[in-house]
Amino acid sequence: MCIGDGFTIQHTGTHGNVIAFHGVTLCYMFKEFFFIAHRCSICDKNRVILGNTKNEIMKPFQYTILAILLSGFVATTYAQETTELIFHNSHEPKKQKAPFSDVVEAGNMYFLAGQIGMDHTTRTLVDGGIQAETKQAIENIKAVLEEHNLTLDNVVKCTVILADIDDFAAFNEIYVQYFTKKPARTTFAAKGIAANGQIEIDVIAVK
Repeated sequence: MCIGDGFTIQHTGTHGNVIAFHGVTLCYMFKEFFFIAHRCSICDKNRVILGNTKNEIMKPFQYTILAILLSGFVATTYAQETTELIFHNSHEPKKQKAPFSDVVEAGNMYFLAGQIGMDHTTRTLVDGGIQAETKQAIENIKAVLEEHNLTLDNVVKCTVILADIDDFAAFNEIYVQYFTKKPARTTFAAKGIAANGQIEIDVIAVK
């Protein structure tokens, strides 16, 4: 027995009150709980009346709802248990002793540590102000992504921290040249960026 979109499941309680359920396709539910079928009679193509008493009707539906909730819980738990977490060290030789991972891989998701406008070969900030630092920060992100066979097109979320919110327009001129897919973004200003930089960017990417 399959009930399609826009169905109504209805029963009359002991005091004559009518309880109706509206929803989407529940074919799979009735396959799993077909024991309800022997209590059902079809009145028309869009209506099913179940049993004659409150106990006969409510218990099967309580069991059904409980089973649906439990199946969702089991599926979520299984997904969590089977998601491997990998903490990747930096590919940069001078960052090997950093107290954080450059990337944490969780399934097909990659969470990158924040990057500032630092040239990692010299471990110094690049000259040229906010736009130069923005470009370097994004190039650093690209380098990390490439280590995992990803590109900026795989980025789904960016978080941008500016030392001065007045630099927003200047930073954005560089940003839009790189992130052409327009990932979700949060931008705010904060005092005291690492290494006295003017910008820090972190991203989340999906393979």
